[in-house]
Amino acid sequence: MDFDANISFLRTAFWEILTISGPILGTALVIGLLVGVFQAATSINEMTLAFVPNVVLGFVSCVFLAPSFLTGLTEYFGLIFETIK
Repeated sequence: MDFDANISFLRTAFWEILTISGPILGTALVIGLLVGVFQAATSINEMTLAFVPNVVLGFVSCVFLAPSFLTGLTEYFGLIFETIK
């Protein structure tokens, strides 16, 4: 394997990382924004009000998106193992 092939695999690995972490982080961002607006509107300054919905919905998004994550990772590692052969 040459240098360009290694860079290509690294680029593909970074893309997989972004496609896996992006939806989860996006969900946490939207929920954090909604909770922040709610807290500003009602003057409730409770830290657990911001933490608990992020954790719960982050876990729920992981559960619902797990099949697509596993499909992407399976394809990536299949590509890696086929190249190693």
